[in-house]
Amino acid sequence: MSSRPQATPTTAPRTTTVRRVLAVIPARGGSKGVPAKNLAAVGGAPLVARAVRACLGARQVTDVVVSTDDAAIAAAARGAGAEAVLRPADIAGDTATSEAAVLHALDAHEALHGAAVDVVLLVQCTSPFLTREDIEGVCTAVLDEGADTAHTVAPFHGFLWREGDQQGEQAADGVNHDKAFRPRRQDRPQDFLETGAAYAMDAAGFRQAGHRFFGRTTLVRTDPARVLEIDDPHDLARARALAPLLDTATPTLPTREDIDAVVLDFDGTQTDDRVLIDSEGRELVAVHRGDGLGIAALRKAGLKLLILSTEQNAVVAARGHKLRIPVLHGIDRKDLALKQWCEEQSLAPERVLYVGNDVNDLPCFGLAGWPVAVADAHDTVRGAARAVTTIPGGEGAIREIATWILGPSLNTDHPIPSTLTK
Repeated sequence: MSSRPQATPTTAPRTTTVRRVLAVIPARGGSKGVPAKNLAAVGGAPLVARAVRACLGARQVTDVVVSTDDAAIAAAARGAGAEAVLRPADIAGDTATSEAAVLHALDAHEALHGAAVDVVLLVQCTSPFLTREDIEGVCTAVLDEGADTAHTVAPFHGFLWREGDQQGEQAADGVNHDKAFRPRRQDRPQDFLETGAAYAMDAAGFRQAGHRFFGRTTLVRTDPARVLEIDDPHDLARARALAPLLDTATPTLPTREDIDAVVLDFDGTQTDDRVLIDSEGRELVAVHRGDGLGIAALRKAGLKLLILSTEQNAVVAARGHKLRIPVLHGIDRKDLALKQWCEEQSLAPERVLYVGNDVNDLPCFGLAGWPVAVADAHDTVRGAARAVTTIPGGEGAIREIATWILGPSLNTDHPIPSTLTK
């Protein structure tokens, strides 16, 4: 018989207990398939920041923690609005399980806040197109529908095969079907593919079981078109190409309150990426007068400005001199140069807007808080950008960006010539 005292009836008003839902996002710094994968930009935001934002948008989630061993990831997590928990080395290696990271983060969070968690989520930031609705679905299954665990799945209709050894010869056999009989799709039982994106677990049950599947498991369907896990560079390239199609929300454009500096690539952003060469080898490029007006207005507004170019070129230096902007050119690692410049200027990288057009700008996209692509940029670059201009490079794209930041009325007393020669 229980020794717990019996409850005494009372007329006091009933209070509603807030159920605590903790989302844990594991994000190690080490990645062999894609170096610095969790900081790679897709749709203008690092993967870890995308996951944080999706979790913060879910109505049931009360707290979001990123479990990491990397200072840069921790900084990105905090910048996106999450807590960061630094995990010990023994659960940060290649063989460490996600469950170990979640349990450590759960313990650390409860110790810090002094409150027990009711439901814990495992959210993978390598699934870039995870939605708020996906997270709310797995939460609801555990909070309100009696499930012990829940995870996202996508309907799957494919025939699975496995290679095996039959009678000493390599042969293949069906896994989810009899290879001697091919039923119609509508006559087959529905299979589901685990997306690897979001899992919800009753916190007490998770502690006891030590893994993410225990008790009654509920499947939460998601859109198959959004199912993508980033494991190698090809996956990352696909995610960046799909981002403009799948990130359907109206993009937020930067304002003066969002940024402290504007850093500009040259070829393809301030020019149309073409070069005219005369018989003596001299180069001629065309720039847009409106870009000069926009840059002058940005400078007048107090923003720090920089031209950052890979190619060592007198044309770039001449353009910077005319615009009164410092120039760093002949740079092999633009991201390292940008990072050093930010440190020298006491700038927070997340408040820097960087404009680029080609794949050599992607490392800077991962560093700057506002990566912007011009309209005719490489598909991968547009997919990694946080915003994309409607105007191509060399045709007034920089003026368009200046209008985003400062508004439609831009004035300058210094018109800029439209061509420069080397």
